[in-house]
Amino acid sequence: MTPPEPIGLDAHLTFARRMDRIDGLAHYRPRFIGTDALPDDANPLAYLDGNSLGRPTKASAERIAEFITHAWGERLIRGWDESWMELPLRIGDDLGRSVIGAAPGQTFVGDSTTVLLYKLARAAVDSRPGRTEIVLDSDNFPTDRYVLEGIAAERGLSLRWIVSSTEGGVTPEQVRDAVGPRTALVVLSHVAYRSGYIADMRSITQIAHEHDALVLWDLSHSTGSIPVELDLCDVDLAVGCSYKYLNGGPGSPAFGYVRADLQEVLVQPIQGWMGTKDVFAMGPEYVPATGIRRFMSGTPAIVAMLAMQDTIGMIEEAGIEQVRAKSVALTEFTITLVDEWLAPMGVTVASPRESSHRGGHVTINHPAMRQVTTTLWAHDVIPDFRSPNGLRIGLSPLSTSFVETYDGLAAIRDVLRGVLLGQSGLTA
Repeated sequence: MTPPEPIGLDAHLTFARRMDRIDGLAHYRPRFIGTDALPDDANPLAYLDGNSLGRPTKASAERIAEFITHAWGERLIRGWDESWMELPLRIGDDLGRSVIGAAPGQTFVGDSTTVLLYKLARAAVDSRPGRTEIVLDSDNFPTDRYVLEGIAAERGLSLRWIVSSTEGGVTPEQVRDAVGPRTALVVLSHVAYRSGYIADMRSITQIAHEHDALVLWDLSHSTGSIPVELDLCDVDLAVGCSYKYLNGGPGSPAFGYVRADLQEVLVQPIQGWMGTKDVFAMGPEYVPATGIRRFMSGTPAIVAMLAMQDTIGMIEEAGIEQVRAKSVALTEFTITLVDEWLAPMGVTVASPRESSHRGGHVTINHPAMRQVTTTLWAHDVIPDFRSPNGLRIGLSPLSTSFVETYDGLAAIRDVLRGVLLGQSGLTA
């Protein structure tokens, strides 16, 4: 829905309140801790960083407490046989079905995003002997770049860099120019962490396959915010974190996806007891499990993977298409406010303006944004900052309201105005 033509600040606030009244996902917001402040509170918390760390859910607080007192406190080690051993695979299947478009038996939860990137990328390049290049882009998230630099050094490979725009992302044309008979693996983010640009997963994967190269997608900024169709796009490998739009909590484990036909082909490099054919055989040598379990390594972080289940359940209930529709409406509203309030002060939009190319966050640029972010945090308005000049506005559709977005953008406007006038803090 397009906001009305601006006729003053009240018109935007009226629009925000009306959108909250008709929002089909509004009933999910009270399920999150910290969303109970009244709309007219004099100093409400505006949380605009759901794309870095999602709010906790009330159900997860109850789930974790119940787990500690009952499943752990009463069942003790029996819990492994009763449910914990299969939990990483069960949550993986739930995530695949509800969020990332993956059939059962291809997704598991465990390890950090960094470790899973390493395991799947290393397995991929080793499956393509004689190929000497990994294709990646210059503005991918640092962890992705650092992990691939390490693998290239380890395996005697070269990195072929796609120069990507910090206000856009990697296009199919760029990938076509970069891949060839020497390409073993292409590693890209589905949604760019800085700009929010959505890469064309289907086309890029197809281009890589034309050269018999594998593709590994980082889904960290798309999972739970936009529809993902791993199976339909014939994706080989994917990883993603769970503490952003899945609300798993700080440091909650990541997930990995390995297409079914590749599971018996790839050899994952971190061989641990949890990935063996018979976990409790304690045999003299490593014998990998069949299926997706073989990509697990050590003991799963059971407590840390509890919270994500509640958001996965909400997404399945609401439908990822409805989540995406609200995400688009929130980011459109944000850009409207930026254009009217912030552009006259020199702020530029560093995310795609076309919603079909934009994920769940909007980045805006101005040389004062580092100082602005620090001041906003002190006043309980929380976006995040990305060097050199970017302020990211992360809008989580299940927990973020339109009025909260309005309040946050109004605070950014007032703080920036104060900074430019040599003042500090929020203006009246």
